[in-house]
Amino acid sequence: QCPINSRTTNDGATNCVCRNGYYRTDSDPIQMPCTTVPSAPQSVISSVNETSVMLEWSGPRESGGREDVVYNIICKSCGGGRGGCTRCGDNVQFLPRQLGLTHTRVYISELLAHTQYTFEVQAVNGVSDQSPYSPQYSSVNITTNQAAPSAVSIMHQVSRTVDSITLSWSQPDQPNGVILDYELQYYEKDQTEHNSSVVRSQTNTAVIRSLKPGAIYVFQVRARTVAGFGRYSGKMYFQTMTEEEYNTGIQEKLPLIIGSAAAGLVFLIALVLFYFPEVTPGMKIYIDPFTYEDPNEAVRDFAKEIDISCVKIEQVIGAGEFGEVCSGNLKLPGKREMFVAIKTLKSGYTEKQRRDFLSEASIMGQFDHPNVIRLEGVVTKSSPVMIVTEFMENGSLDSFLRQNDGQFTVIQLVGMLRGIASGMKYLADMNYVHRDLAARNILVNSNLVCKVSDFGLSLHSHCSTIPIRWTAPEAIQYRKFTSASDVWSYGIVMWEVMSYGERPYWDMTNQDVINAIEQDYRLPPPMDCPSALHQLMLDCWQKDRNNRPKFSQIVNNLDKMIRNPNSLKAMTPLSSGYVPQLLHLYQCLILALFKDILRVGVTLAGHQKKILNSVQMMRAQMNQIQSVEV
Repeated sequence: QCPINSRTTNDGATNCVCRNGYYRTDSDPIQMPCTTVPSAPQSVISSVNETSVMLEWSGPRESGGREDVVYNIICKSCGGGRGGCTRCGDNVQFLPRQLGLTHTRVYISELLAHTQYTFEVQAVNGVSDQSPYSPQYSSVNITTNQAAPSAVSIMHQVSRTVDSITLSWSQPDQPNGVILDYELQYYEKDQTEHNSSVVRSQTNTAVIRSLKPGAIYVFQVRARTVAGFGRYSGKMYFQTMTEEEYNTGIQEKLPLIIGSAAAGLVFLIALVLFYFPEVTPGMKIYIDPFTYEDPNEAVRDFAKEIDISCVKIEQVIGAGEFGEVCSGNLKLPGKREMFVAIKTLKSGYTEKQRRDFLSEASIMGQFDHPNVIRLEGVVTKSSPVMIVTEFMENGSLDSFLRQNDGQFTVIQLVGMLRGIASGMKYLADMNYVHRDLAARNILVNSNLVCKVSDFGLSLHSHCSTIPIRWTAPEAIQYRKFTSASDVWSYGIVMWEVMSYGERPYWDMTNQDVINAIEQDYRLPPPMDCPSALHQLMLDCWQKDRNNRPKFSQIVNNLDKMIRNPNSLKAMTPLSSGYVPQLLHLYQCLILALFKDILRVGVTLAGHQKKILNSVQMMRAQMNQIQSVEV
C-alpha cells in the first residue's frame, strides 16, 4: 500500500509516486508520505519605531505535513513618486536574518524616514523549491516615522587664531527632514568628555572662541531635526595657533593684507557706483522680470536653458493655468538622472501667455533656499516650452494633509510650519511678496520638507482674482500687498495645517468672510491645536499690519516650541459646566450670523451692527463667568 498522498502507476510497481501538488525531498525515504507546501502565515502585526519595525506573526494554518517550516521576509519600498514598489536596498538590516527564520519574529532597521513599505512574510518548507508556484505569504503595509538625521561625515578647519578656530562641515547624507541646527561639542585633548563645552549653530559653520593658545581640541558635531539629534560625528582634532605663529604670520601677511584691502575697497566702490547710483533704504534684492524691456532677457539671466533631448516626459499628473503638469526625467551631461516636475505651455499660446509663463521661471530662478521650490531650468528653443523643477513626491500640502488626517504628531506639524516660515523669511529678506500663500501652493517631498511654490499671482499686481480667505484686509480693500500681508496668509496656512486641510471659514461666502474679518472675527483653534500655536495665528491676523510678527520672529517662535515640546501640550483653556458649550455656540453663531442676517432681510448696516454687538456682549458675559469659575 502506498503512503499518504502518493500512488502507483501500475500493478506490481515497487515505488509510489507523489500525487500532483505533493512532493518528497531527496532525503525523504520512499515509505514516507508525500508532503506539500505550507499555507500563508497568519496574523502579521507590526510595531513601528521611527525608521525600524518589529514584525510578528503566527504559523500557517497548514504546514503541508512537514515540521521544517521556516519564514522569509520580502521588503518592498513604495510611493517613491513613480508608482509601484521596488525591492529594498542592501542597507536594510534584518535581525536575526531575512531568510530561513525559525521563529515568528523579525526586527528590521535602517529604513528610510517617512517612507511606505510593504513586507511579505513567506512560509516555506523542505519541498517549497519543488513547487512551480511562489511561496504563499501574508503582507503588511507600514509607514516609517520622522527620524533623527544621520551623522555628519566630514568636518574642516576654515581658519584659526591664538584663541579661536573656525570650522565647517557637510550636511548629513540622510537629513531625514529639515535641519534645525547643529550642536558642536569640544574639549581639550588631555581632558575628558565630561569637561566638554557645547555651542549651537543654525548653519554648517561655527567660530569657537575663548580657546587656549597652542592647545589641541577634540571636536564632534551632530545635526538636529524635529525628531531630535542624530549621532555625533567622529572625533576631529584641531589646534589653535601659538603666540609665536600668530605674530610671525601677521608680519609676513601685513603688506598683502593692506594691498588686498585697498584693492577690494576700490573695486567695491566702483561696483556700487556702477550698479546702484542711487541707493535707497527700499532697494529691492529681488528683480521683477517685468522691469526688463525684453522679458526673454530676464529668462536668460535667471533661468538655465535645457536642451530638449535631456528631458523625458513620463506622465501627466495635473493641469496648470498655461498647460499640463507632468512628471519625468532630466539627464544633464555629466550629472545623474533625476526625477523632475515639468510644466508645459499649451499649443496655440499668445506671446503674452508665453511671457507670463516664462516669467514665473524668471522669478523662481532667483531663489535658492531649501524651503523654496528649486528651478532646474527651462526649454524655450523647442516645442513645447517647458519649466523644469524639482519633483515633490507628496504633492500639495492641503491634499497631503487631508489624505493623512490625524497621522502626524504636533511636533511634525510644527516642523512643517517651521519650514514654510523659513522659506517665507528668505523671500521676505529678498523683498519678494508672494501674494498667494496657501497650503495648496506648498509642496511636500518624501521627507516631509515643505517648499513654497506657485509664483504666478505675484506677476499680476492688478489681478482681479484675489484668494479672499487667505488675503489680509488691506490687500483686499486697497490692493496693498506686503510681507505683512504674506504673514496674514501664513496664519491661515497654520490653521490649514493644524486642521489637516480644512477649508478656512468653511462654507461662508467670500463676502461673509470679508464682513466677519471687518468685525474682528478670527478663526477658532482647530481640534487639538495647542494654544501657543493658535496665539501665533492670532498674532498673524492683527488688523494693524505693523503689529504682525515678522517671518524671522515666527521662525524663532516655532524653534522655541520645537526645543520645548511641553509648550505645545497646553490646549485652549475651557472652564467647567455649560460655559464651553456657550462659547463654542458663539463661535458657530458668529460664523453663520452674517449670512442669516442678510437672509432674514436685515440689510441696513446699523441694524446689522446692533445684532452683532448683542452677540459680542453675550460672549463678554460668558468670559466673566469663566473668570469667576477659575
